[in-house]
Amino acid sequence: MPSDVIMPALGMAQETGKVLRWLKAEGDAVEKGEPLLEIETDKVTVEVEAPATGTLAALAAAEGADVPVGQVIAIVLGVGESAVLPAARPRRPLASPKARRLAADRGVDLAALAGSGPNGAVVAADVPAGAAPAPLVGSIWRVMAARTAESWQVPHFYLRREVDASRLLSWREVARVRHERVSVTDLLVKLAAEALGRHPGVNATWDDGAVLALTDVNVGIAVAVDDGLVVPVVHGADWRSLADVTTRRIELVEAARAGRLRPDDVAGGTFTISNLGMYGVDSFDAIVNAPQAAILAVGRILDRVVPVDGQPAVRPMLQLTVSFDHRVVDGARGAEFLQTLASLVEEPAGLVA
Repeated sequence: MPSDVIMPALGMAQETGKVLRWLKAEGDAVEKGEPLLEIETDKVTVEVEAPATGTLAALAAAEGADVPVGQVIAIVLGVGESAVLPAARPRRPLASPKARRLAADRGVDLAALAGSGPNGAVVAADVPAGAAPAPLVGSIWRVMAARTAESWQVPHFYLRREVDASRLLSWREVARVRHERVSVTDLLVKLAAEALGRHPGVNATWDDGAVLALTDVNVGIAVAVDDGLVVPVVHGADWRSLADVTTRRIELVEAARAGRLRPDDVAGGTFTISNLGMYGVDSFDAIVNAPQAAILAVGRILDRVVPVDGQPAVRPMLQLTVSFDHRVVDGARGAEFLQTLASLVEEPAGLVA
């Protein structure tokens, strides 16, 4: 039977996705798992993979089209299968979104250009220079801007806590014996997942006038890429081992920076961590990643003089700030969640208590 290629849903609030470009043409042979097209949703730009091995046929969505989630946009015919294909129709030349914008700004006919991208697609470097174009942003940045504006409408409140990171750093050093690339973010993914399990009211969303508790604990990690910010998700963070979390985080970050995230990689997040400590930031307030109910903002670990048993002592201190959707979480419940998270950071042995 032919296999359908459908517009995927990457979030509960998503209704449509935009076809940015086809990476394969009608009639091309494709392998299962091979990228077929790039789409843009309200979360990120991702590739849609072939659901089966065969021949791509019946392309039903042009580049630039907004398509409802779940709609069939093509089929893959198996070996020996055939279908009555629609009459050949003129197709827009394969080109990246940036190349299309540059060509429009410079008055260049894309059909007249020889593309150097995949399957002969025209990329930005193929567009001849002309009058200086207006400054452009990429699709990821546009999605980020739209999502941020939408999320900013959520009624926010913020809770802050400074914690002693001595035990956290000791845990990292021990863990690096088994996996040398364990990071503070990996540890926080595990600790946040544990805290979410103890406070299911934070692992929730606002849904049509009601608070909807979510059964899975899926922690997103904000990742900066060349043209914006994406949030790939570590699914099942509550049951994964630390080594598994580290391995998955490395895979997701590398895929994000290479532009190879898949729809499943960014779907289903229930909580987000944004760590700017590596940039020397002490603390910051993050915007809730709607429709999630909370996001953890992490600053740098910095030695400070603090009182210990009534005496001054130097300790590595860490600033944690949690932003909440006040429709889902009130101040007391948010404080209880942060109290649990702070306790786990200061004594990670509580993770297995």
